[in-house]
This record gives sequence, structure tokens and C-alpha cells, in this order.
Amino acid sequence: MSFTLSDLAVIVAARAGAPPSESYTAMLVADPARAAKKLGEEAVEAVIAAIQDDPAALRAEAADVLYHLLVVLHARGVPLQDVLDELQRRTAQSGLAEKASRSPA
Repeated sequence: MSFTLSDLAVIVAARAGAPPSESYTAMLVADPARAAKKLGEEAVEAVIAAIQDDPAALRAEAADVLYHLLVVLHARGVPLQDVLDELQRRTAQSGLAEKASRSPA
């Protein structure tokens, strides 16, 4: 059996319920702005690893990005399943067609 994002979401939810003094996850969930900033930092580090063509660093930073994204989603009350449903909706058509169907920003 392989580890999934759903498995990680369950772990994040469980750890979010601990006292912030005992859990890094709970500390981040208690301060969603801090969690979002940390997500941004990890995303930049992943970009740098990709640009530098460093597969080991990219793998590690991608894991950090996914973890911090799930923490931010949890902190803001957005279930992972909602994100997966959105991805499923978007992948029902080609990427170019999906992008063209979005309203201008």
C-alpha cells in the first residue's frame, strides 16, 4: 500500500488537534498567516531546486510544499477532497480548453 495525500491530510488533522507547544502542525494551524508564508517559502525552495536541476532537493522541497499546503488547507477549512474534486473537474477537458473557460482575473 502506498502513502497518499489523503493519508497525509489525516495526519495533519490529527496533529492539528494537539497543543501548539507540542506539535509543529498545531502551531502552524493556530497561525494561518504564518502557515501560508511557510508554504510560500517552501514553494520558492522547490522552484530553486527545479531550476538547479537537483532531483534530491526537489523531491524534499516538493514534500515540504505538499505538507504545508495541506496545513494551510486545514487551517482555512478547505478539505483536500474539495481540491481533488476541482482537479477532477478541470481534467475532464484539455488544459488549454479549461484555461480558456476561466473568467479573466
